[in-house]
Amino acid sequence: QVQLVESGGGLVQPGGSLRLSCAASGSFFAINDMGWYRQAPGNQRELVATITSGGRTYYQDSVKGRFTISRNNAKNTVYLQMNSLKPETTADYYCSADIRRYSTTYDTREYWGQGTQVTVSS
Repeated sequence: QVQLVESGGGLVQPGGSLRLSCAASGSFFAINDMGWYRQAPGNQRELVATITSGGRTYYQDSVKGRFTISRNNAKNTVYLQMNSLKPETTADYYCSADIRRYSTTYDTREYWGQGTQVTVSS
């Protein structure tokens, strides 16, 4: 069984910062790409940022320069540092991980966390 657990969401004022964390646990061989998505009320889930196992990153244009994705491979954890937060940043944030369960096969599967709510409001 593989589980992703997010933490770090909450209420923050515009211009503030939050750091989200997502830890993978359970039985698996390796984690490939990890990422953060968000879904605002009435909207579809959208990609925010991704990071490869080697540390290569990708960001949605709207968060470039304000958000930083990072990971600690030893802890199977991915982070999202969010600075200069805006009200439109309000959403449920989900982490994802492309996980290879077994060393005997190259098959992978994407796993999702349960989400953590981020609210930016004065």
